[in-house]
Amino acid sequence: MEHFSPAYLNMDPVTLYTRVDELAGLASPCTLCPRKCGVNRREGETGYCRTGYLPVVSSAHPHHGEERPLSGMRGSGTIFLTNCNLGCVFCQNYDISHLGRGQAISVRDLASAMLSLQRSGCHNINFVSPTHQIHAIVEAVSIAARDGLHLPLVYNTGGYDSIGTLRLLEGIFDIYMPDLKFSDPAAASDLADAADYPEIVQKAVLEMHRQVGDLVTDEKGVARSGLLVRHLVLPGGLAGSDETFRFLAEEVSTNTYLNVMAQYRPCFEAVGKAVIGERLGQSDYLKALALAKKWGLRRLD
Repeated sequence: MEHFSPAYLNMDPVTLYTRVDELAGLASPCTLCPRKCGVNRREGETGYCRTGYLPVVSSAHPHHGEERPLSGMRGSGTIFLTNCNLGCVFCQNYDISHLGRGQAISVRDLASAMLSLQRSGCHNINFVSPTHQIHAIVEAVSIAARDGLHLPLVYNTGGYDSIGTLRLLEGIFDIYMPDLKFSDPAAASDLADAADYPEIVQKAVLEMHRQVGDLVTDEKGVARSGLLVRHLVLPGGLAGSDETFRFLAEEVSTNTYLNVMAQYRPCFEAVGKAVIGERLGQSDYLKALALAKKWGLRRLD
């Protein structure tokens, strides 16, 4: 494969700085995500995501448990952002996303964390739950790029993303990895406090795919650009797998790289609840895999 250069290094610096300013404008009053809380984050106000203006980070380290195209041999340079714009009752990272474990740092420190992960040999820089902090992330990328960052960037999101914000990320992120959590508004409302999630996430995935296309890997199978999708199978069919796979096959691409995940276990507020408080049965997972194959999705993890 020919030499790879990440998208942001091919962007005119003036354009990148303009995007930084535009995202900052969306962050205060905040309309970065579909909730459009409108709070003045520069003045310390917080909305649904409970996050101020500065980046808040839980951890930054090489991660060897991500999808194979991301982890490769040397790991994905994963930065876990604190808090979230979704209210998933079963969140497996609830201490970070709901309880706020992490600390506010400067944008320059965030840039330094990216460069440190690059020096450790990671294949990419992987931002987990970036939606509500994307203004600070892109500013940090602009700093890190000047200081020698040259790795692909991964937007690892729960999928509750605004089209307007995503369009400002075009040419900056090489890899999008959204969850497709639910296809039923009632389930999305009950389990994530976002009845409009199915509509929002489908529009977001279409925009992501428009920007980066299907997954492209190098000769060692390490991701360079493109779309990866995660779908966590939930007990009792709550994730709406059949409609999710139909959407991917008919409206996105049958070559979509799809990780059908079986690791559901009751966590956080799901414990003790009917259906969502149950462990996932093997038959539920096997049924989901069969549905993915029924719709002709070929790149399954």
